[in-house]
Amino acid sequence: MMTVVTGGSGSGKSAYAEERVLSLKGRGRIYLATMIPWDEECRRKIERHRTMRAEKGFVTVEKYRDIHEADIPGGSTVLLECMSNLAANELFGGTEIQRDRERERAEQTAEKIIMGVKELLRQSENLVVVTNEVFSDGNRYDRETECYRRLLGRINETMASMADEVVEVVYGIPVGLK
Repeated sequence: MMTVVTGGSGSGKSAYAEERVLSLKGRGRIYLATMIPWDEECRRKIERHRTMRAEKGFVTVEKYRDIHEADIPGGSTVLLECMSNLAANELFGGTEIQRDRERERAEQTAEKIIMGVKELLRQSENLVVVTNEVFSDGNRYDRETECYRRLLGRINETMASMADEVVEVVYGIPVGLK
């Protein structure tokens, strides 16, 4: 089974996703972490969250890119946190996007990530993916940020079509969309 959990920043989607995973059966809980520990503040946040999840029976696997290579024990319940970080890690990967190749790179990145999601779904009994809703602010951004937003939108749309459940968390309240 696949569940996609979306919402704005600070909406409560991560807490909801963890509770959703705890409600599912499976032969182990895997937390697939995608946040790169850029600085000391990130490292402290990651360690605090890792400790909290360990108390809930999660095993943390850090995979900043190439999720199709993740080795997930069969029958596990996987929480992928979060697609927004993964998409940025894959799209930018430390390099600037050439203007004339931006669509091609975004397309290849989307295909790679969706292939990874399908592989996680194949290996696991349950997959819960957290992602961000990044279009509600109505702002326009620089070229690279707009490319990222379109990429994330495409990935989110594809995941929603694959998912058994899609939930948007608004002010801590889960709203079932599918």
